Amino acid sequence: MLKQLERTLKATSDRTRLRILKMLQAGPLCVCEVVAVLGLSQSTVSKHLSILANAGLIEDDRRGRWTLYALTASCGRGSLGRLLSVINDGLKDDVMIRADAVRLKSPPVRSLTRDCPVPLNRRFRTNQGVANGFC
Repeated sequence: MLKQLERTLKATSDRTRLRILKMLQAGPLCVCEVVAVLGLSQSTVSKHLSILANAGLIEDDRRGRWTLYALTASCGRGSLGRLLSVINDGLKDDVMIRADAVRLKSPPVRSLTRDCPVPLNRRFRTNQGVANGFC
């Protein structure tokens, strides 16, 4: 229990990982979508996703050479759900989080996601729920 809490707290102590968690609340995302929104390299994003997965906050769904990431079902339950709720309350008015939500709804400037297996109508979403709760 203590080890898991420590992993969770470490995983959520990074600004980039908090941004990723907020983006994933809208639904599963391909790595290319996260890269396009954050403006970071694929290897950097993958490292952050790995840390979140090892903490049990997200899970992956591999589709050939592509991987989609989503929040785990446990993110809305128990002490983990309460912790994420507190974090979410603290981020709701953050300028960077809001900017990420806008970028998530818009096609990326570069064609980073051209070959992504996620359908275009889902990749460039108009989902207003991005700025709301984690789960």
